[in-house]
Amino acid sequence: MSHYFDEQPSVGSDVRTVDVALPDIAFTLDTDRGVFSHGHVDTGTALLLREAPAPPRSGDLLDLGCGAGAITLALALRSPETTVWAVDTNERARALTTSNARRAGAENVRVCAPHEVPADVRFATIWSNPPIRIGKAALRDLLSGWLARLTDDGTAVLVVQKHLGADSLQRWLDGEGFATTRRASRAGFRLLQCSARSSRTAGSNGHDAI
Repeated sequence: MSHYFDEQPSVGSDVRTVDVALPDIAFTLDTDRGVFSHGHVDTGTALLLREAPAPPRSGDLLDLGCGAGAITLALALRSPETTVWAVDTNERARALTTSNARRAGAENVRVCAPHEVPADVRFATIWSNPPIRIGKAALRDLLSGWLARLTDDGTAVLVVQKHLGADSLQRWLDGEGFATTRRASRAGFRLLQCSARSSRTAGSNGHDAI
């Protein structure tokens, strides 16, 4: 069985085009089988795109698990002076995001696999519809690693289904030192906003300070 978080999807291609219209921006996405949210923008991502705070105007921004690039393009078009890192393990997703960004004229997008992001890059914001179905332990490892790369005043915005553990994830993030609030809740999804871990909290948890 092929999953959207596989590096090389085994399902055949079936490209479908989606028009995305938001109050401030609009763009077109090619989507494909084997990549999350084939043929549409899923409800959780739509909530994030409409309810997330305005992204920073400068610095490095991250779309963690970019899929076909809906979040990437929203960040890039809203903040054209930034560098938007579009990260996914799925090579088909990366190819889609690359072509979708090119069509949108979003020249500030850098698409790459996770290991290709330079270790010294720190993010002013991280937006993500994270891959919940990789399992709780893997998800927590994924998030803790990337959230540790927020700038001192950086924030992350995550959208998670309530019945897939949004509330327990919020409690865990708080416990790890990433102060987390619920920014919005709609259609069974929670939109969580996390602050960077403070140096005091990082030290008490045995982690290096940012």
